[in-house]
Amino acid sequence: MRRGFGLARINSIKIGVALLSLALLLVVSGGASLDPAGAQEAAPESGASGPPPEATPDAQASGPPQIEAEAWALVDAESGLYLAGENPDEQLPIGSVTKIMTALVVLEEGVDLDEEVTVSEEAESFVGSTYSNIGLILGERVTVRDLLAATLIPSGTDAAYALAEDVGGGSVGNFVEMMNDEASAMGLEDTNFETPAGLDTNGNYSSARDLAAMTRVALQDPLFAEIVDTTDATISTQNREIEFSNTNQLLSTYPPATGVKTGTTPQAGANLVASAEANDESYISVVIGAEDSDERFRDSEALLEYGFTNYDRESLVSGGEVYEELPLPYRPDETVELGAAEDVIGVVGADSEVERRVTTEEELPPSAAAGEELGEVEVLVDGQRVGESPLVAQEGYEEASLWDRISYTAGGLLERAQEAVTGLLG
Repeated sequence: MRRGFGLARINSIKIGVALLSLALLLVVSGGASLDPAGAQEAAPESGASGPPPEATPDAQASGPPQIEAEAWALVDAESGLYLAGENPDEQLPIGSVTKIMTALVVLEEGVDLDEEVTVSEEAESFVGSTYSNIGLILGERVTVRDLLAATLIPSGTDAAYALAEDVGGGSVGNFVEMMNDEASAMGLEDTNFETPAGLDTNGNYSSARDLAAMTRVALQDPLFAEIVDTTDATISTQNREIEFSNTNQLLSTYPPATGVKTGTTPQAGANLVASAEANDESYISVVIGAEDSDERFRDSEALLEYGFTNYDRESLVSGGEVYEELPLPYRPDETVELGAAEDVIGVVGADSEVERRVTTEEELPPSAAAGEELGEVEVLVDGQRVGESPLVAQEGYEEASLWDRISYTAGGLLERAQEAVTGLLG
């Protein structure tokens, strides 16, 4: 027993001397990390680099205005960030606000805007039977461009049906199906259409949040944006001209206003989707089920003003700024800095929580050139994604040398051997 213990002790001393010699050799050769996972470890899923932007002194000075409508919402038109609202996901009748989707489907179908559409008997039937019409006559020919203007500016139901028949291949039902397909493709879960004009039916509804989302998409079309920002217009048939004015009074009373669409029916009440732009900020407000027409305009202006007063457009990620630093493969004592390739802009208020989530490749490539994309920084405001920027290498790096690889591997072996010896002696 004594002899066996002595042999074990001698062997352990020899192992310790060998390990010490190897450690000295590695130190002389430049050293290596004892963490074998170093360069291959992925960046954490989330992390903020630097503090969120400071709000202006008067930002978020007060809460949202008191709105008596059934539902309302305010969003940033640029990013789609939801800022405030009440009952934003409640499914409600929306009246002629439906025509936003009608126009969007026509525009996305790529129909020739100068194509002439012949007014049908069905389209003419709404003249006199609904308040919102421009008096189209059976057999008149009107261009798609003019019908879009007549649908959006004075809210012409006859014009909306003329478009629906034409683009739907002669069938309004086909067109309504196209509207619902578009809503589904946009992820609008609280929206369904049964008419192209928003007539009162149990199955024609949307929500404040969905209306803001579809309006944001529609406003990206230059013609749509131009039409809804028009106060007065004149269109032509083959033998006459028709003049009309916009039902959206904000265009005349509120200078920042840029659109979009009214909607009023007995079932839906008074509704308005409005947009406004000032300086470098733009907002979309939605008011559904206001008590009367005047209230929807007052509420919409108050919401838009709340946006301009309480939020500021800030650079949440700055191009060129470093948001991550990673060890190089086989050289954990050397790192590469990852900087944002572009700015990410968003609106923030005094109470906004800004989060920057950095993700990188699970393993860095053996070598990379300056400017090569190696990750991404995603920006969230109050938990909502507002944008992202690629992260690129600020400087290039070469592939590790053979000696780097040997040193790195030897470091790992040394660590495991030390652990084994410690376990044996313990």
